[in-house]
Amino acid sequence: MFQRLGRAGIQVMGLLLVMQPVFAQLPDFTGLVEKNGAAVVNISTTQKAPEPEPMGEPQIPEGTPFDEFFKHFFQGPGGGFMPRESKSLGSGFIISSDGYVLTNHHVVKDADEIIVKLTDRRELEAKLIGSDPRTDVALLKLEASDLPVVEIGSSKKLKVGEWVLAIGTPFGFDHSVTAGIVSAKGRSLPGDNYVPFIQTDVAINPGNSGGPLFNMDGQVVGMNSQIYSRSGGYMGLSFAIPMEVTMNVVEQLKAHGKVARGWLGVQIQDVTRELAESFGMSRPHGALVSRVVPDSPAEKAGLMIGDIIVEFNGQEIETSAELPPIVGMTPIDEKARVKIIRQGEKKTILVSIGLLPDQEELQLASENSTFKMVGRIGLVVSDLTAEQREQFQVIKGGVLVQKVQKGPAREAGIQRGDVILRIQNHVIQDVADFEQFVEGIAAGNSVAVLIQRRGSPRFLAIKIEK
Repeated sequence: MFQRLGRAGIQVMGLLLVMQPVFAQLPDFTGLVEKNGAAVVNISTTQKAPEPEPMGEPQIPEGTPFDEFFKHFFQGPGGGFMPRESKSLGSGFIISSDGYVLTNHHVVKDADEIIVKLTDRRELEAKLIGSDPRTDVALLKLEASDLPVVEIGSSKKLKVGEWVLAIGTPFGFDHSVTAGIVSAKGRSLPGDNYVPFIQTDVAINPGNSGGPLFNMDGQVVGMNSQIYSRSGGYMGLSFAIPMEVTMNVVEQLKAHGKVARGWLGVQIQDVTRELAESFGMSRPHGALVSRVVPDSPAEKAGLMIGDIIVEFNGQEIETSAELPPIVGMTPIDEKARVKIIRQGEKKTILVSIGLLPDQEELQLASENSTFKMVGRIGLVVSDLTAEQREQFQVIKGGVLVQKVQKGPAREAGIQRGDVILRIQNHVIQDVADFEQFVEGIAAGNSVAVLIQRRGSPRFLAIKIEK
């Protein structure tokens, strides 16, 4: 045998004999896939596009080829225009036998219909229980029973270099299995401050979104969410949402249909080696406070610009990226112990954690330090800049309506972009004056509010709720 192989063949056989112990150490995923594959589902969504504006019925002579052409391509079976539909494809996994399914928020965003396809070829319409854009988690519900389920695990026990496996629907190919290793933990991505991602080199492509990431014990430790790619395809950098984060969102969506997050109200950055030296620190660590949001929990507790947060509720903070997820998962109104370094001295401050505002309110806070949420009437207002005064033709005083929330102001007809000039006979000078006057109005009273909208003044009546 070896003579027929020749010298090259002998070398190859020798190499294979040497490699046998290495091959024997490679993991076998077959049992894991057989056990959990049935609990992974395919998710498709339909979104109806707005119907085009009517342009008048074209005058096509009946019985001509053009008449048939028009009916075939532009009209539906009933003779009307066919609504355009857009479909997205993703993955998900069943977490309870009575039909709760997890997937990504971006898979089902703005969907009019969500269809879940099971491994037994059943296709069931799913109800969206709720979704959370900040973590990219969505919870669906199927009307079914005795469904196969996955086992939920913990990402905290994951180690870098450990084998992991994904099952999903890349490019529409049902139940594709890919494997790799954990590349890193606690990754912070731009725009995703509240998720400490698991980075892997598992082949993840469009369609894998929302699918499970398994450890070698067959437990789901993460939900595949994002890839880093210059081409739109797999490049060896995939990111999964840890199951601790995902299940926290699930519990809140089940209970309330939405997610409430803790909020500190600071803008932070990493401590570099040079900054550590300037602050007299032995090594760079912690989250350096570069801005404190006005009227935030941080400001009320006495946190200051230049403070370095090194510990939060007993958890050490090595980098600034570690702080937001920890704060976000802290219960609202809980007294948190925050250890800081201020001018070289260590201090502990108690902070009453607040509710994280929505994205628009946070943007207002970062762009305009004079914004104010006046919850009593449901308005977010700000002082006017010089450019805005010129734009809205307001010489002095007044506040600009930045957002109208549910409440008396919306019911009265106040809109974003209105300028509030006076309430009753009181001329509004600025945000502080506006807030103070509104708080002083007796409950149950109606007040006349003078606004300016597109250059024209008008009065609206707001009734203060009891």
